[in-house]
Amino acid sequence: MFPALAEEEIIVDMIIQSAHHNEVNDIAFTVASNDFNKSIRITKQVAGEIKAKGVISEPGVAKVSIVGAGITSDPAIAARMFGALAREGINIDMISTSGIRISCLISASRIEDAVRTVHKEFNLGKAGEEK
Repeated sequence: MFPALAEEEIIVDMIIQSAHHNEVNDIAFTVASNDFNKSIRITKQVAGEIKAKGVISEPGVAKVSIVGAGITSDPAIAARMFGALAREGINIDMISTSGIRISCLISASRIEDAVRTVHKEFNLGKAGEEK
């Protein structure tokens, strides 16, 4: 699937594969919203070729991230981020981490709330405002 997406110059951002259960693997990934329809078309085509059980898509999502060197080496940082979002009733659909970033996929309708919440939790001032 990913070679087919790359061939169409579609950048795949978050990729999460679940553990192998009953001979089925679930793979979730995100693409930019302007690539969404083309990605669905390609994914469905590949799914048919490999006899996948199906393709599920969610167009109304957004990503909120915190970034910093060594950010994942302190487990309290992720706990604070997840806790702050939970207190605001913002459900996290997917989580992705790297050595410098923790990203949460959430409903696009809650992105402004999420950014304000994360800024407040980490004392970054108001979202969109220089500190």
